[in-house]
Amino acid sequence: MDFFDVVVIGGGSAGYAAARTAESSGAKVAIVDKGPLGGLCILRGCMPTKAILRSSDILALMHRAKEFGLFASNLSADLALIHDRKTRLVNEFASYRIEQLQDPKFSLIEEHASFLSPHDLNVGGGRVLSAKNFIIATGSTVAEFAVPGLSEAGFVTSDDVLELREAPESIIVLGAGPVAVELAQFFCRIGTKTTLIQRSDHILSKGDEDLARPVETRFREEGMNLYTGTKLLRVEKSKHGRTVFFLHEGIKKSATASIILQALGRKPNIDRLNLAAASVKTNQGRIEVDQKMRTNVPHIFAVGDVNGLHEIVHIAIEQGEIAAHNATHEDARQFNQRLKVSVTFTDPPVASVGLSEKECQKLSILYLKASYPFDDHGKSLCMGETHGHVKLLCSPNNGEIIGAHVVGPEAGEMIHQMVTLMYFRGTVHDLAQLPHYHPTLSEIFTYPAEELTQKL
Repeated sequence: MDFFDVVVIGGGSAGYAAARTAESSGAKVAIVDKGPLGGLCILRGCMPTKAILRSSDILALMHRAKEFGLFASNLSADLALIHDRKTRLVNEFASYRIEQLQDPKFSLIEEHASFLSPHDLNVGGGRVLSAKNFIIATGSTVAEFAVPGLSEAGFVTSDDVLELREAPESIIVLGAGPVAVELAQFFCRIGTKTTLIQRSDHILSKGDEDLARPVETRFREEGMNLYTGTKLLRVEKSKHGRTVFFLHEGIKKSATASIILQALGRKPNIDRLNLAAASVKTNQGRIEVDQKMRTNVPHIFAVGDVNGLHEIVHIAIEQGEIAAHNATHEDARQFNQRLKVSVTFTDPPVASVGLSEKECQKLSILYLKASYPFDDHGKSLCMGETHGHVKLLCSPNNGEIIGAHVVGPEAGEMIHQMVTLMYFRGTVHDLAQLPHYHPTLSEIFTYPAEELTQKL
């Protein structure tokens, strides 16, 4: 039996962050990852999707050449070449992560892991690891949903479409979370006839409705068939392709395409861990943790997608560092979601930090809000990017900014101004007084800030 201070199960972004932090505190650390090494973000998530989205974004802008007094002709996309560029980048990112994991300061074990007891882990069928602390960071996998006929008709997942080298003639996307909408717009822009079917009343349903509507408008302008507020009935396969039958506004409708992308969600990757042997509690398939990232078993932690708190990479990394610190130090650190940030890389992109209106209403938090549109802003008009707006939420007591949201050009970059301000608990008074260069996109935040100072 091999003994370690900390055993990290999973070598992705959260797992590596945990291992690095624990080792830097003097712990003897093992990383167990069955491979392929690299983690979801690098291999099948953030990096490959952003690489291919760059190609479709450029193509969409080229199609607008005449608007800017330019001419472009014979535009087309070659998915094989887009795939090759994506693969080169992913290989570079993965090789760097593998090099980090293979550092001699860690014991890297490329095997499946399953608990034998709260202190013992079976790896590879025969070897047993014992540890003072375990950190579970096994990520997530595509969730299955019981849509009648879907399995029989056949479908692809987000993992599968990243390996396509030829664009399908048509595609139906089921779901409208960040992964679904990003890939739907990608395929629409490279020439695939695209239909998106969403169960909720608007896409990106975890966020506020007003952030989703400008994206829906752009989707429809680009030729996407978009249905929201639906109920999936069944799927059938025929010589013409795959047909999805659904209710929309109380009317039975159908859509047919050559392939179906099932993007209805993901689930924690915990099925083979034998958590029952470790007495670790789960809730609806997620490992329950407190703000210290501890499970109900004090020396077992769970970070990243497996705990389902926020399935976002930078938060997974932060959770990994918190868990490793708490596994190796007496003074405990806690996860604070006050500055949780999210970005969806559609066009227009959507970015948020802090509380949404939905969350304020659910938690009975009082707030004031103000918005300002990009179609009345100098820099965005010059850029020809007029979809969307910015929105600020502040405390009615002192004007402290408690939420900031952007749907519009460069949202993922612009949101960090608000992250910085909120980190220092800045107010709308601070924002209104901060100097902003003209003309820039970032100065648009000063307009809702000024409106809120007057309301206060």
